[in-house]
Amino acid sequence: MSTVLVIDAACDLPSGFIDDRNIKLLPIAIRVDDQTYTDVKDAQKLTDFYAQDRLGRNHDAESIPYSSEEIERLFLDELVTEYDFALVQTVSRKRSPIYDNATKASHAILRSYHDVREAAGRDGNFGMRVMNSGTLFCGQGVLAAFTSDMIERGKAKNEILKLADAMRQRIYAYLVAPDVYYIRERARKKGDESVGMLTALVAKSLDIVPILSARGDDTFPVAKGRGFDASVDRLLRYAIRQLEHGLLTPYVVVSIAGDLSGLESHEGFKALQSTAASKGVTVLSCVMGLTGGLNVGPGSICVAFAAEDHEFDG
Repeated sequence: MSTVLVIDAACDLPSGFIDDRNIKLLPIAIRVDDQTYTDVKDAQKLTDFYAQDRLGRNHDAESIPYSSEEIERLFLDELVTEYDFALVQTVSRKRSPIYDNATKASHAILRSYHDVREAAGRDGNFGMRVMNSGTLFCGQGVLAAFTSDMIERGKAKNEILKLADAMRQRIYAYLVAPDVYYIRERARKKGDESVGMLTALVAKSLDIVPILSARGDDTFPVAKGRGFDASVDRLLRYAIRQLEHGLLTPYVVVSIAGDLSGLESHEGFKALQSTAASKGVTVLSCVMGLTGGLNVGPGSICVAFAAEDHEFDG
């Protein structure tokens, strides 16, 4: 049975990794003022987009995920004739309708794929499962990297589903954003009041920058620092300690909503790479997708890995 992993464009992974593992992408459109762009995984295009400050607070912007009908068409046109099983992993269902749209589409796809496969000369049944990652951006990347490893090793469908479902509950994703007020404003436009006005204003006035955790379909602060760089370095030092304790997958995923040189400017990132190499762990660094950058702001840095249950000790 041939299996394909499908992720949405909010998932942060390097384009080379996605291509090498033959991972398929559910596109997300980004509307900025009166223009619409497609969230892509081309590092240079993403870097150029951020450099032009198209996601600044002075622009009206929103993300537009694929509808259930568009997902259905994508599968029927491209996937049901090439694969026997598809696992779709989405951004947290509390942060986007992608999970619900994909679930609705799956019902229609499983009702109508037979004629398409038959016309293409493909025997046998097609199956699919939609999985809510419960996390965001780099957290999705860790889960996707782990799942693609299982597919590469030829694991059976049921084992892949069981292992991926268990792993998604062990993923720790963290985010440091330069401007909490930016997050609050973008969230408010979607009807999300989880970042209060007072918190945003206090953080801005005192230059207090929180470290946010995205886990279990929830986003919450776990620590804070005086200034963006201090909070990023604190997060990276914490990630290094977790590496030293031992991770559950051989990956740490790191993204930045901007030029990758912004990561290299942090000594903690270089130390993270060095420690990872000594532990046989791969650091997958990439430019954050536009969906992430739109919601958390240019310059934001995300770090994720899988580990045993623990509390943030940064």
